[in-house]
Amino acid sequence: MVVIRLQRRGTKKVPHHRIVVADRQRAQGGRTLEILGHYNPARDPVVFELDESRLAYWVSYGAQMSEAVARLVKRFKHISVKPLTSS
Repeated sequence: MVVIRLQRRGTKKVPHHRIVVADRQRAQGGRTLEILGHYNPARDPVVFELDESRLAYWVSYGAQMSEAVARLVKRFKHISVKPLTSS
């Protein structure tokens, strides 16, 4: 299954995240299919950039969003989304 999730980058105590499309079985820092954007909570104001057209493309092909990504998209882009459900 393909999932849209956060990939932690940065250094100790100064995180920033990539929003990536990856296979669910891959490790958090493992190989990704595509980078959709990034999120930097350490900056003021918070930086959240996302390629919405590519997000729509991957969701239309069955990719599911993690709860964290769904929460960020809802907060910053005001788009209603369905988060990944545990199975």
